[in-house]
Amino acid sequence: MMNHTTPDAGPAPLTLVDIGINLTHDSYDADRDAVIARARSVGVVQMIVTGASIDGTQKAIEFARSRPGELFATAGVHPHHATELTPEALALLEELVRQPEVVAAGECGLDYFRDFSPRPVQREAFHRQLELAARVGKPVFLHQRDAHEDFLAILKEHRPSLRGGVTHCFTGGERELMAYLDLGFAIGMTGWICDERRGAHLLPLVREIPADRLLLETDGPYLLPRDLHPKPASRRNEPAYLPHIAAVVARARGESVEALARSSTAAARALFLSGA
Repeated sequence: MMNHTTPDAGPAPLTLVDIGINLTHDSYDADRDAVIARARSVGVVQMIVTGASIDGTQKAIEFARSRPGELFATAGVHPHHATELTPEALALLEELVRQPEVVAAGECGLDYFRDFSPRPVQREAFHRQLELAARVGKPVFLHQRDAHEDFLAILKEHRPSLRGGVTHCFTGGERELMAYLDLGFAIGMTGWICDERRGAHLLPLVREIPADRLLLETDGPYLLPRDLHPKPASRRNEPAYLPHIAAVVARARGESVEALARSSTAAARALFLSGA
């Protein structure tokens, strides 16, 4: 039997939105409904299911349709899959982005860390998806790793026509943070901030993010908070651990977790769910 833990959210559950959960991942196939129930029990009342490929986007939309008002979807092609964004796939993606369950275009961007797709192909796919986001008038769900300069240049080119968006799973430094804030984007914080080896630099930086642009996400099943105790036997991250991430972020900002929950939830709903 799996050992699942849930964080202590205090005397009353917080109200939180997980803006990035890979709920289509096969690690959730055996207990997806239970994962959602555990999240709800600790106050994670809404979740945005990430679409990172055509197939993943279609599944994310199906899940969102099965739980209206609770699950939503993004529709995009991750840079790892950039070679799959043919003209035909782009036309299909536009149909998917226009679905009412879809609240953002993406996950899209650049990833020069893995380089699973050639960099010129990544850049072309990023351009096309930003154009798509502008056409449909939905915010963008952005991915960037080890590609800041090219990423920023492309964003600046398209920013005047974009409704806004979030730099999902932010792990960069002050220079990157200020560049994205200057462009008016929200910042998504994950359990990376809970990792004393890789994420300690984020602790002072979160103070620089305006409350109305600080969003919270698990990016499950990835990025299980390193300081979570006890850890699940599966080592799988899930939305039930979002209150733990919220507590770490709130402590770093010098505010109560309740205040952070209120502001991040309001910000998430304003950006993604106001028309849902």
